Amino acid sequence: MDSITLATPDDWHLHLRDGAAMADIVDHSARQFGRAVVMPNLKPPVTTVTAALEYRGRILAALPDDARFEPLMALYLTDATPADEVRRAAETPEIIGFKLYPAGATTHSEAGVTAIGKIQRTLEALERHDVPLLVHGEVTDAEIDIFDREARFIESVLKPLVRRFPALRIVLEHVTTKEGVEFVQGCGPRIGATITAHHLLYNRNALLAGGIRPHHYCLPVLKRESHRQALVSAATSGDAHFFLGTDSAPHPRPHKESACGCAGCYTAFTAVELYALAFERAGALDKLERFASHNGADFYGLPRNRGTLTLHRAPWRIPDALPFGRDSLVPAMAGEDIPWRASRHPG
Repeated sequence: MDSITLATPDDWHLHLRDGAAMADIVDHSARQFGRAVVMPNLKPPVTTVTAALEYRGRILAALPDDARFEPLMALYLTDATPADEVRRAAETPEIIGFKLYPAGATTHSEAGVTAIGKIQRTLEALERHDVPLLVHGEVTDAEIDIFDREARFIESVLKPLVRRFPALRIVLEHVTTKEGVEFVQGCGPRIGATITAHHLLYNRNALLAGGIRPHHYCLPVLKRESHRQALVSAATSGDAHFFLGTDSAPHPRPHKESACGCAGCYTAFTAVELYALAFERAGALDKLERFASHNGADFYGLPRNRGTLTLHRAPWRIPDALPFGRDSLVPAMAGEDIPWRASRHPG
């Protein structure tokens, strides 16, 4: 196969940061995706509808004039989020949901939820107003192994949450484990999961074998090969529970290559090409459109995009680094050749 054409895909989990750094990278996503759910873990976090709309305005202002890209905003859930903010979000079409970060789980999550019991009224409001809850699914207990934190979260937090709020729409973001896949598969249509390209392509050997590779460090961390295989099977199955979410997370190169490096893989520069590589290796390019372009829109109740994106077999080399504000960042597969190149066609 020398080319494949998809309905324009969407990215249902994206980090764009802010300011000059954001302006350097936002077009990487806009030239491939019709929409993206933009994460709210800025400093300070985006906790209100007003702040989210202001942030959205800055994103739109940074886009090229000819861009056709819609940022969908998520609000940062805290212990103190009032139920009335959920109502305001439900009345604002630019807001797609609320993001649950367990406090301390990942980058800029310090203001996150400290205990699920503290947000019961907010969860009731989310269910009542049909506003999705987007979950970073890891516990943060120091005694729990970092490779087990997703599985423990599912057992101790997510399963009870689904039982208590059966009408609440929930997305298990960047699912990374066999246990996560099996949980989502066993749920009804109100539970979904995003899968990243880097978790489809890499296992934890890519992070640790032959030396520590900081640009492969992400949270949730890369897992065993058996978990990667479960993710590939889920993504390529056509199952409507699973859809594309890059979790592309840019950091300045010095912040990654340091004694305490930041978590996050930058995949937005070649996102669709990376997914195509993973699907091709699995012999499932024919399933890519459903995963990338259909399932997420259907889950959120949004229309599928009208335009198209074509992937051509045209090998090229990914740059070693990209501009990022005052610094640079290292993209996924930097300096390596990739067999696909994407071009988008507006509808």
